[in-house]
Amino acid sequence: MDVKNSSMISEFVLLGLTSLTLHDILLLYLIIVSGNIAIVTLIITDPHLHSPMYFFLANLSFVDMWLSSVTTPKMISDFLRENKIISFAGCMCQIFFAHFIAASEMVLLVVMAYDRYVAICKPLHYSSIMSLQRCTGLVVSSWTIGFMHAMSHLFVIAQLPFCGPREIDSFFCDMPLVIKLACMDSKNLDMLMNVECGVVGITCFILLLISYTYILLTVLQSSRTGASKALSTCSAHVTVVVIFFVPCIFIYVCPLNITWLDKFLAVFYSVYTPLLNPAIYTMRNKEMKIAMKRFRSFINLIKIKIIK
Repeated sequence: MDVKNSSMISEFVLLGLTSLTLHDILLLYLIIVSGNIAIVTLIITDPHLHSPMYFFLANLSFVDMWLSSVTTPKMISDFLRENKIISFAGCMCQIFFAHFIAASEMVLLVVMAYDRYVAICKPLHYSSIMSLQRCTGLVVSSWTIGFMHAMSHLFVIAQLPFCGPREIDSFFCDMPLVIKLACMDSKNLDMLMNVECGVVGITCFILLLISYTYILLTVLQSSRTGASKALSTCSAHVTVVVIFFVPCIFIYVCPLNITWLDKFLAVFYSVYTPLLNPAIYTMRNKEMKIAMKRFRSFINLIKIKIIK
């Protein structure tokens, strides 16, 4: 694809944020990266966590880390300079990777719900259904769907004529805002992109509702001990689903077209969701807490040996 021929301007101007400081963004980003790396490392190194549920959780943490990395480093660098400029190619890359990773995470959350459905509703067949081969295939499928979703957007948007204005009232190249800058009537295209996002987002959301409804009905018929553990695990999953899907739906599927609210929702799903996910899964998961204690004990033992 020839980027230069698809546009009459070579860069866009990001108006950025005024509600957060450089210190806030830098601190949040460091916590996001370190928190998600800690979860991935913990799951890989602890044999007690080598199960499908934690395999998917490690992939979710990996996705969350990259979701924040699409926009946050650029936001940090923009705080250090007066002119917040992004090249046309850089803008297209942000759109592509933002939708690639976000769509992959949506599908991955559905996969995690399916895993809990099989574990709770079909426990006797869990090990045979959720084999390593199937788990790997499901993760690869989530990345494939995300890639196809992002490519469909990139192919359309990169071909649009842009001749000015070039100011984007956000901290990154968000698809709806970039479409509005095209030198053409973009209402139909904007609606088409919303529908395409809706196909992915709403479909995943409906599948999640169905999965957790079945799980809830099954849990209500189980023993009190089993029901308590299942509800604890699923409540963490549902919390993550809500804080991720609600902002995405109101930005890309049913936009409210309120500038300050759109900025807030964009910050929430691209910064605060990757920040909250590690906390939610570690605080609500007994096995993760025990694994963290084992890991701390292991690190302390290494420190003692080094000192000696």
